[in-house]
Amino acid sequence: MTTRRESILDAVKAALAGTTSVSTRIYRSRSTALSRAESPALLISWSADNASQTTSLATLDWTLEIQIAVIVRGDTPDEVADPIVESLHSKIMASTLGGYTMDVIPTGTTNENFDADQPGGVVTCSYQIKYRTLNNNLAAV
Repeated sequence: MTTRRESILDAVKAALAGTTSVSTRIYRSRSTALSRAESPALLISWSADNASQTTSLATLDWTLEIQIAVIVRGDTPDEVADPIVESLHSKIMASTLGGYTMDVIPTGTTNENFDADQPGGVVTCSYQIKYRTLNNNLAAV
């Protein structure tokens, strides 16, 4: 069995298929550098998954914090990333993420430029995803 967190992350990746200018360059927790030919690309990761018990039911309510990094190259990287950010945001907000979630909340966007053989940048879109599991089973609700 897979935890709901992993199922949600897989659903995020699936929802991002067809994102503007990205093709199939959508990665989960990639740790190797991208070549120029591999950009633009999306990198999906998570930074926290916090639980709370808000009802008397035997369930936990979770808040999963994810980041989707848009990695681009170009003279004005944030300008290159903008249509990709618009596309990915629309896809994430329109998706039910496999029916695993209760809510998806955008929490911010950051921008970082870097010097390489061609100017590059990373625009990171952050989201909180609310979901529920049983107290004693992270794969079920």
